Order: sequence, then structure tokens, then C-alpha cells
Amino acid sequence: MILTVTLNPAVDHTITVEGKLDSDAVKRASMSQYDPGGKGINVSKYLYGLGIETLATGLTGGFLGTYIEEQLVRQKVPNDFVEMGGCTRLNTTILTDDEEYKINQSGHNVKKETVREVVAKVREHDPEMVVVAGSLPPNLGPATIDRIARAGPWQTIVDVQGDLLRGLRSEYFVCKPNRRELGTATGMPVHTVEECVEAAQALRDEGFEHVVASLGDDGALLASPEGIYRAESQDADVVDTVGAGDALLAGVLSTFVRGQSGTAALRMGVTVAAEVVSVPGTTVPEMSGLRSDSTDVPLFTR
Repeated sequence: MILTVTLNPAVDHTITVEGKLDSDAVKRASMSQYDPGGKGINVSKYLYGLGIETLATGLTGGFLGTYIEEQLVRQKVPNDFVEMGGCTRLNTTILTDDEEYKINQSGHNVKKETVREVVAKVREHDPEMVVVAGSLPPNLGPATIDRIARAGPWQTIVDVQGDLLRGLRSEYFVCKPNRRELGTATGMPVHTVEECVEAAQALRDEGFEHVVASLGDDGALLASPEGIYRAESQDADVVDTVGAGDALLAGVLSTFVRGQSGTAALRMGVTVAAEVVSVPGTTVPEMSGLRSDSTDVPLFTR
């Protein structure tokens, strides 16, 4: 079972208004949508869609935390969160005719005993793999992620900001930075694919067994004990790129947990990501047949 830990989830509130925003005028929303958000939560949603046993945990609180849990239940995604003191974040996006405005809350500080409850929750479910993904509450740092990684015999995967990656000290099975995070974590240039390869290899030298990096239009690369491979982005009718990186990671892990190779995992990752960008938001598309489709994805070796 793959368990995901989201320590600072949010409800994403998207508002669409016609025309431009004016500080002296009241605007009426033409559309308003709420979605449960958080990298780990998204990974669990996609794993569930792929038929992989998963469970989402982490911290929720208040009416927004209740909303996240209810939405996951409605989508039949197993979850078991720890109650936190404050209310789960609300991240707001305002879409006008020509502009996009984002206001993200930072979250609340978390007590030490609450972190202990999260670690106990992970142990309780005895997972094979643990994914720690997304931002952290303001008073937590890389030591919290290291603590979760060292708390049991599971393989730990991290998908966090570059500065957090740089501060990790435990052993990790996979890290999944995007291009910017790869540069931040290593302090190396990542303008070209070759520079990204060098940076990914540098992360492996720091103790990450596999580095899966999403490179936008340049596709994705895998630096592993077997070698370095890159897959180009797959053809797709792109509707929304939200969740693409989480889908890449879900596809990779769904293959690793079956005992398959890194090259098969990378092929599956880019295949799942291409399917997810064809639907709005973090909606889970139909995923049956993707594993057989992924075998045709060409790979480039360094």
C-alpha cells in the first residue's frame, strides 16, 4: 500500500469574473468552484484511479478540513487524517478576462504532539511506501520529513520545495522535483536538458536513490541506479496542467510498487500525466488501458 502524507493541504477556491477587477466596484462571480487540494492528496486520487491500494493522511482542521475529507469519501479515496488545531487553508484564484490572481494562505503552526500523531498514524497503516508531498506548515521544516522517513521500514518518497529537498538528511527512495525545484535544491543551472541531467545526478549523489524530474515541455527524466533516461511529453489535448506533476509521480510509483523497472515507471509516469492534463483541475480521468499504452513511449538515454 502507498500512503500519502499532506501536512499543509488546502481547499482551492476558483472564482471567475467578467471584465477587470476594480477596487471601487463590486464584481459578481460568474463561476465559483471548490476543490480539495494538496500534492499528496492528488497522488492518492490518481493512484486510486490506477487501481493501486492507497491511503491519504496528513493534517486537516475546521470546516475546510471536513470538506476535504468528505470529498475524498465521495470519490471513494481511502483517507485517515489527524485533526489539527487551526482550520485548513483556503487558496483563492480569481480569473478575469485577461488576468489571473492568486491568494494562498500559509497555514497554521503545528504542535509537537500533533506531529507525533501523524507519525503514529503512518505506522498504524503499515505501508510499503510513504509519500510526503506539498508545502509544510510555517513552523515545520525538513527535520519533520526526516522523522517520518526514519519512523518505519517503508520506502519514502518526497515531492517538496527545493529548499526543503536541500535540507533533508534521511534516505529516500524517490524525490520528484520540477525544473525550478531541481535548480533550487542543487544550486545548479537547469536551462537545458543536459543541465537538468547534471543536477538530477547531483541529487542522486546526495542520497536520493531515484530522481524523477518534471521538465515541462522537455518531458521528464529519471536518474536511477540503472542509468539516466528521458521521455518527451506525450501528445495530449491540454485543458489544464494542474496536477500534472502529481500524476507523473503517481504513474511512476504505481509501477515501482509492482516491482517493475525504472524505465517502465518513467514510461507510465508520462503516460498518466498526459491523460490528466486533458481534463480540468485535478479530476481523475479514465485510466484503464494506460499501462499497456505506456509500453510504446520511447526513451532517450544519456
